[in-house]
Amino acid sequence: MQLLRVRLYSALLAVMTPSAIKAQTAPDNIAVTVGRSAAADPGPICTDRPTKSNAACTVPEGMVQIEADLFSWTRTRSGPARADVFVYSNPTLKYGLGPHSDIQLAIAPLIEVRTRSSGQTFSQTGVGDLTLRFKQRLTRPNDSLQIALIPFVKVPTARRGIGNGEWEGGLIVPVQAPLGKATLTVVPQVNLLAGALSPSDRHLEFQAVFNVAFPIAPRTTLATELWTSQNWDPAGTVRQYSADVAVSHLIDSALQVDAGGNFGLNQATPDLQIYVGVSLRF
Repeated sequence: MQLLRVRLYSALLAVMTPSAIKAQTAPDNIAVTVGRSAAADPGPICTDRPTKSNAACTVPEGMVQIEADLFSWTRTRSGPARADVFVYSNPTLKYGLGPHSDIQLAIAPLIEVRTRSSGQTFSQTGVGDLTLRFKQRLTRPNDSLQIALIPFVKVPTARRGIGNGEWEGGLIVPVQAPLGKATLTVVPQVNLLAGALSPSDRHLEFQAVFNVAFPIAPRTTLATELWTSQNWDPAGTVRQYSADVAVSHLIDSALQVDAGGNFGLNQATPDLQIYVGVSLRF
């Protein structure tokens, strides 16, 4: 059960922290449009979803953008025990502060955690943690190499069992470059976390994403990625690895729908996560 608790804690971190889980590279013409004023031509919507990567682009100045899971399900097994996490919407609200920066607020209004062990099922529901992020792009709009900084902080609004009741934060550094018709995204991330078994023991976690996204139709993009987390918890280092795939489709320049799946590659990683989502800019 202790291993299941640690894996469930890791799964909840992934589900409830947008900085760690959802991102999608922009359509290939976003680099020449994102720097223009919103009134002139904001270009096609560019989002931090659907995969675990993050894009370097920001919301156009003065515009509002909503990116949300409509539903996600995460399954974690440990021997005969298992845990399921259901998230019924997980919106991120963004506002463009300037031509190269935006501010972001994310919270899941309803999360359900079901744990089954020894023939008994336990269920807990509640609101998720609140995450505040700021994104600053460091490169010019027309540069082929795009880099951004995303510092973030997690506010412990979730009850224990859904969250850990602790303030946490970190820094994400999306780096994007063209790769033929595709886009390569590499995202290192460093987090300062509370211990899974002893919250007062603060420690570092390192994450990395290697993402390749390429168009498969004029408005449709397929993304594949490898993700890892190296969590140096005082109770024992937890190493996680997953292979992820997602598809996104632009209905119009301001509306995107997506779906994806994340597949755990070792015992410490949640076995499966499936989600569908939508993004809207106005």
